Amino acid sequence: MIEFLEGTLIEKHPTHVVLQCGGIAFRLPIPLCAHDSLPAPGHSTRVLTHLAVREDDLTLFGFATEEERLMFERLILVSGIGPKLALTALSGMSIRELKTAIVEGDVKRLSSISGIGKKTAERIVIELRDKIGKAEIMALSSGEGPVNTRLRDAILALVALGFKQQDAKSLIDKVPGRDDPDVNVDELIRRALATR
Repeated sequence: MIEFLEGTLIEKHPTHVVLQCGGIAFRLPIPLCAHDSLPAPGHSTRVLTHLAVREDDLTLFGFATEEERLMFERLILVSGIGPKLALTALSGMSIRELKTAIVEGDVKRLSSISGIGKKTAERIVIELRDKIGKAEIMALSSGEGPVNTRLRDAILALVALGFKQQDAKSLIDKVPGRDDPDVNVDELIRRALATR
């Protein structure tokens, strides 16, 4: 197994990074939480990895922390969840939110993640609830506040429109009324584009 890759970050995108190690550059799919943790391109970094082996495919996935990789490895053990859907789950909510939803049996919250239906969410709860205790949730960094999914979705939409991650975040940070829960994602994007 390949434990990690260490080298220079050449490219960094919300869905993948390109890491140069010696004379070889690796393209690694990553969850959004890893994107937020990794340094800017040009910096040296270490990316933890998981090699997914299938009959017709070998894919090396990247993670910024051991916690991300462990959650990914737990998710892919659930019947019906492959590596891509596991990455989507890690990108759809923070690890703390994901673990809390699993422990509390919050099927509705889990099925709000793109690609995860009610039955898959129920399987996640059944198969992982005993593996994740409340103590593990409390052990997560207390400095991590709840993720505002509206703001994150708006930032992702701006990135999809061609903005750099940092520029998209800056635009959303300047949106008037951004913390108002009645302002939906579409309105956040409209207001962000209007402030340019």
